[in-house]
Amino acid sequence: MRTIMLVGAMIAAAGAAVAWIGPMERPIAMRSTGKAGSAGTAPPVLVELFTSQGCSSCPPADKLLARLDAGGGVVALSRPVTYWDRLGWKDTLARAQHDDLQRRYAARGLPGSGVYTPETVVQGANAAVGSDERGVRSLIAAARTRNPVMLVQSGERVIASRAVPGVELHFVAVARNRPVKIVRGENGGRAIGYTNVVLNEAAATCSSSAPCNAAIPPAIAGAKGADRWAAVLQDKGSGRVRAVRWISRATK
Repeated sequence: MRTIMLVGAMIAAAGAAVAWIGPMERPIAMRSTGKAGSAGTAPPVLVELFTSQGCSSCPPADKLLARLDAGGGVVALSRPVTYWDRLGWKDTLARAQHDDLQRRYAARGLPGSGVYTPETVVQGANAAVGSDERGVRSLIAAARTRNPVMLVQSGERVIASRAVPGVELHFVAVARNRPVKIVRGENGGRAIGYTNVVLNEAAATCSSSAPCNAAIPPAIAGAKGADRWAAVLQDKGSGRVRAVRWISRATK
């Protein structure tokens, strides 16, 4: 198991048991059982998985994200990071922007957060070891209980149901499924599928006195390799997600 620098002293996600293998090593989710809620008709919840092709602990988390996506009720995103590239295999899907976002989440002190893989952040507010299914599903269920803002798409525009001060509307272009044959590193010789891989994203400024209303940026609608798109209404300061949904690319 490779060593990683963590931000924060421990991972204590709701319902997640974490084992430490010596000081400053990647946390491993211990086996847990049980179910935590269902999507029903509730608004979707944002689930972001920080993963890497060079991380031997990540494939179970990648599979969990695929199951969550297939089950509906979430906007599940893969955010491959670059900091494991030094271990002998350069992640073909990683973006430095994902490293930066994970560090911002950790710096904000999100419960369960840190700089490690696999890490799942739910609704920009809580985190768990990405392979801990019970812990992740518990966070998703808890996020559904909060009073939501809704996002509506009208043509090429996305509109919030009410004004929310201090937010931005993020547009995300993703690749629904990216299979990768990994040649070297901790996962050398394996073929792994990645779900809803973030390819590009852009933020639109929102008014503090009127519902956010923004057009899908051309760079997002036309992102090379993208076949799925999402919109996320998120606090600029805390990173808390107020609303999220899948959207369609506008056709003309």
